[in-house]
Amino acid sequence: MSPERVTLGRLWALMATVLVDMVGFLIVLPLLPFYATRLGAPAVLVGAMISAFAVAQLATAPLWGRFSDRLGRRPMMLVGITVSIAAHLLFAFACSDFALARFSSAQTLALLFLSRLVQGAGGATTGVVQAYVGDAIVPEERAKALGWITAATSAGVMLGPAIGSLASTLGAAAPGLVAAGLCLANLGFAWRWLPESTSQESRATAVAAERRSLRGQMLAVALHPGRPVARLIWIYAIGMMAFMAMNGVLALYLQARFAFTERTIGYLYTFVGTISLVMRSVVLGPAVGRFGEVGALRLGLGALAAGFALVALAPTTPLFVAFLVLVPVGTALLFPATTSLVSSHAERHELGATMGVQQAYGGASRLVGPLWAGAAFQLFGPASPFWISSGLAVATLLFAAGLARPARAERPVEARPTVGPA
Repeated sequence: MSPERVTLGRLWALMATVLVDMVGFLIVLPLLPFYATRLGAPAVLVGAMISAFAVAQLATAPLWGRFSDRLGRRPMMLVGITVSIAAHLLFAFACSDFALARFSSAQTLALLFLSRLVQGAGGATTGVVQAYVGDAIVPEERAKALGWITAATSAGVMLGPAIGSLASTLGAAAPGLVAAGLCLANLGFAWRWLPESTSQESRATAVAAERRSLRGQMLAVALHPGRPVARLIWIYAIGMMAFMAMNGVLALYLQARFAFTERTIGYLYTFVGTISLVMRSVVLGPAVGRFGEVGALRLGLGALAAGFALVALAPTTPLFVAFLVLVPVGTALLFPATTSLVSSHAERHELGATMGVQQAYGGASRLVGPLWAGAAFQLFGPASPFWISSGLAVATLLFAAGLARPARAERPVEARPTVGPA
């Protein structure tokens, strides 16, 4: 079998793995605000509950990346899927009639918080997935490959909420059980079909290399934001914070403005996931080819700034949905391009750790965004989080003005084939 077919096979196996993992994640996420408010949680508490995922991700993402440099990408992803299974089972238990009959509302909300923390720990392997792509794909094709991976996650965003809404008709615990079952099947698939992307030699080099501490790497991004990797990580983090702020209050906003319920919101997520899937699988590659990664990044920020502002102005559901299209367009351009640029600038033996640091900053954004969005929603009105997110996107676009396209003569490690169409 040719190297190209081996690499393409790895990419498809990785896409299938992240697809099923995202389906499980999105089965339960849109339902969480409805379950929490039914138990008496205010908007601020719902935002904090959404952010609990990011707390665990912030704490564990750099460690996942560092361990994947030394032990391999595959074992870390298998452990992450196992942790996700446990999180979904805990969510199902917290929503079950058994728990509701025996625990107070406060105790049940605490169980939901715990399930989010466990899920965040399992979901912190995103940086490992990105490092996997960096191992196997040449820089010129990396943004496209990352687009395919995120297209798989978008397909999960499209399918998961609809499955969750359907499963909710069988009882409050059913969505969590369905998500756990899918992740269990995913674990078996990944064990059988997902190969290791790093060589024994590269792992040995990572163990032997003198490295900065993870704390030092995290601190360097904060203290030197003008450096290429640090600037890109900040762009990723601020863009993610604006996006997650919108996500943190989206269900509450739709409930307050357009009378959405847990039975109907899943279909909006499915629509958004469909747009994101098309963007990442069809449009992203040509856009990067035409405008470059830096140009795609800037276009993405512009689309987000416009999208956040317009949805705040939308007076009807059809207009809201039409304006919301700009958000998946923006994220599809911004995040894969940014991650590809980070991987191009990162030291090869620290690729997993660097991606983990990026995900840690992204985790902090996922933590902070829903928190302030919930507070703004409650204090200043339902539309205020969208206006703030639009302002953040504009500010980040100005911050990105100094970016330059990286030289494509990357440190050669081994000959790596390009990614072609299936």
